[in-house]
Amino acid sequence: MKTSARNQFHGTIGSVDLAPVSAQVVINLAGGIAIVAAMTRASAERLKLRPGQAAVALIKASAVALVTDFDGYSLSARNQFPGTVSRLERGAVSSIVGVDNGAGLCVLASVTNDAVDELGLVVGKPATAIVKAYAVMVGVKG
Repeated sequence: MKTSARNQFHGTIGSVDLAPVSAQVVINLAGGIAIVAAMTRASAERLKLRPGQAAVALIKASAVALVTDFDGYSLSARNQFPGTVSRLERGAVSSIVGVDNGAGLCVLASVTNDAVDELGLVVGKPATAIVKAYAVMVGVKG
């Protein structure tokens, strides 16, 4: 598959929970990591999603938020991947930042240079990549 999404995570569907209008899909990756995707029920049915099926989770880097200090807050976002900044490519206006969890998952985020400076992002700094479930696209063969 060719796609512009910087984050492409291959795994297996662990569960598909269908509600009257929406659906929640859990994709299990290697190392016990799970990514939760939310979509319409019609999309889940059109894709014929089922547990055990090979799938890819696609996440655009611009849909990833970075947190360096939760300051006691909890977030509603289903996908929270704590790790360490492993990559920082600064551009003219924005930067690509990689957050590596140390277990084989590296999430890339596209954030403004102002955000990089405000968060004090440097390689080696702890950070958490945050992705809302509705920002995760699911692909399957078929």
